[in-house]
Amino acid sequence: MQTRKLEFRISLIFRYVLIAMEALDQLLMACHSQSIKPFVESFLHMVAKLLESGEPKLQVLGTNSFVKFANIEEDTPSYHRRYDFFVSRFSAMCHSCDHDPETQTEIRIAGIRGIQGVVRKTVNDELRATIWEPQHMDKIVPSLLFNMQKIDDIDSRVGPPSSPTGGEKEENPAVLAENCFRELLGRATYGNMNNAVRPVFAIKCTCVFGMCTRKAAIPNRHLDHHRLWDPNEFAVSCFKIIMYSIQAQYSHHVIQEILGHLDVRKRDSPRVRAGIIQVLLEAVAIAAKGSIGPTVLEVFNTLLKHLRISVDFELGDRRSSAGSATFSTSSKESDERIVQNAIIQTIGFFGSNLPDYQRSEIMMFIMGKVPVFGATSQSLDTSHLGDLGTRRIQIMLLRSLLMVTSGYKATTITNALPPPFLDPLLSPSLMEDSELRQLVLEILHNLIDRHDNRAKLRGIRIIPDVSDLKIKRDKISRQDVSFMKKHGQQLYRHIYLGCKEEDNVQKNFELLFTSLALTTIELANEEVVIDLIRLAIALQDIAIINEDNLPMFNRCGVMALVAAYLNFLSQMIAVPAFCQHVSKVIETRSLEASYFLPETIFKDKCNLPKSLEKHEKDLFFLTNKIAESLGGSGYSVERLSVPYVPQVTDEDRLSRRKSIVDTVSIQVDILPGNNTEDKIDNTEEITFEALKKAIDNNGLEEQEKEKRRLVIEKFQKAPFEEIAAQCETKANLLHDRLAQILELTIRPPPSPSGTMTITAGHAHYQSVPVYEMKFPDLCVY
Repeated sequence: MQTRKLEFRISLIFRYVLIAMEALDQLLMACHSQSIKPFVESFLHMVAKLLESGEPKLQVLGTNSFVKFANIEEDTPSYHRRYDFFVSRFSAMCHSCDHDPETQTEIRIAGIRGIQGVVRKTVNDELRATIWEPQHMDKIVPSLLFNMQKIDDIDSRVGPPSSPTGGEKEENPAVLAENCFRELLGRATYGNMNNAVRPVFAIKCTCVFGMCTRKAAIPNRHLDHHRLWDPNEFAVSCFKIIMYSIQAQYSHHVIQEILGHLDVRKRDSPRVRAGIIQVLLEAVAIAAKGSIGPTVLEVFNTLLKHLRISVDFELGDRRSSAGSATFSTSSKESDERIVQNAIIQTIGFFGSNLPDYQRSEIMMFIMGKVPVFGATSQSLDTSHLGDLGTRRIQIMLLRSLLMVTSGYKATTITNALPPPFLDPLLSPSLMEDSELRQLVLEILHNLIDRHDNRAKLRGIRIIPDVSDLKIKRDKISRQDVSFMKKHGQQLYRHIYLGCKEEDNVQKNFELLFTSLALTTIELANEEVVIDLIRLAIALQDIAIINEDNLPMFNRCGVMALVAAYLNFLSQMIAVPAFCQHVSKVIETRSLEASYFLPETIFKDKCNLPKSLEKHEKDLFFLTNKIAESLGGSGYSVERLSVPYVPQVTDEDRLSRRKSIVDTVSIQVDILPGNNTEDKIDNTEEITFEALKKAIDNNGLEEQEKEKRRLVIEKFQKAPFEEIAAQCETKANLLHDRLAQILELTIRPPPSPSGTMTITAGHAHYQSVPVYEMKFPDLCVY
């Protein structure tokens, strides 16, 4: 009986409360803006009492009343009114764990609607108590994300804001929380954007899964325990919502926060870092379409730094497990590869979506980070990584650069390959590493190919009819002609040296063929065509003479490369006699020496010859016949009789290869201490015939005349760039020797302030006491 009486009184009290709140709501709605302020304090005090009660229905009732109040626009701000209690209470309601699922959902929806009301009431007036302060954002954002994570279909939230129906919006806490989160971010401005985004990282490590405080989220164990970035589906979808909701000009704030969080978690597990980088990729993909602010170089610099860190971790794990191949170590290495691939993908995607003027700057920036042996630059510090680590960094950076240059279309080749970019780019092509050379050639293809012809030239082969490829090309511009005059010899040299590498595989020869073909399409006029033919004949001589002791496969591969390219070139310039000579040589090879053709030499099983000395001239492309065929069509063929010789630069020393100075035809022997073997080889045996020739003055005069004729002919017919390069080489050698002599003979007098000495690349100062200095007699009295 008492129980029934108590229930009746409680229900009666609830009815009184309901009637009282309904009256307050009607009174609130009836008040004018001038007279609402004296009433608001009492109203909010009543709402707070309802929210403090443990009865779910009263909490919902109080929330509904507060939402009605939040929708009323006030003319003047109230400086003394604060909403700290409502933010805390509504946030707690969002985390309701009532045992009844329906009641739990009802309370959570009420909490989210309450937060939405607080946001609408305070967010637009900077003079009122703002909710953008960190202590409020640390409660609001976690509460919304906690409910957003409960959504069943994550994919429904990855796009721009949706427009759910009224029933769905009221019944689903996840949808309601998402719309409130979008509204909050859409109202954020420049000064408070970071406060709204920063709690997302803290909540990822704690409250969404663990319901712990933000201070406890700092140790790494929370990330590892909750696996918040691995898998990272919720993180990716959350940041997509952020990027689509904020104003476009503030996108760089979010990117800066992600980069900062990546720096904080740089020593976490590889999969955690890969998850953060994946989130950065998604954010960058959206930001690159709009404004990304001043963070372009910061993004690339941070990613390259973490690329070096990842390689350092990978090599450290490998060194620590030397001699014991365990599964965990191999798993760590594969995870680090996941991080590296994620970084490269992010760099490539970001760079490929930038405007051309910014992309060229990023290309220069990345190229400046590539470490080159023996070179001093602003490259990444790889001194502690060793040769293996340096190689890994080189490959990673070149792969990143390859993705950035993909799809880049410059109006002129000078814009695509400026000298500050071309010189360091071609340096790795001299490295004794086939993968590095392949990446350099692929980057060159991206930059040279401005008409998308590369796909048509894929694979080295004898093309029966080039017209079937439907090659697209334009007339060579003046800027391109000027570029080839200045840098053509540099391109030829790297192709020439690239063919002489012993570790070349089929892909290297394919890329070299594509390089020659693209140069012909995009940059070749009549003068360049002659230079390319001279280069092809020089490559053929590499295989025949074999001064570098190349394996037979490489020699036959070079012969196949020359055949495929001259076949392509002859059809591009369409000189019948030239085409006939090339076709005849190819036909003879197919019958007598098929291993000189790409279709045969690059098969898995190919019978290689024992030597090339016994082959007849019909199997080779002859300079005199090519000159005859081109001379009849108006080409200037005088330079064809001058053999191609690559220019010598400082890159030979930086690339750890033997210098090719010995191959230059005109030399001045200025360095003492030559090898005794060379001296022995150059001396002739003293015999009666030798003495007779020495006495014969007529023979000496003829030899001198022949030498003069060769020198005059070379200076008349050889290209100016080649002569200048050879003269520059001799001048550089003389200058280096002179500098060494001066450094040894001229020393500065001692100084009390100290003398600078350089050891291991670092400057040190050694002071000399005054009493130990020796002064001239005229200075002492």
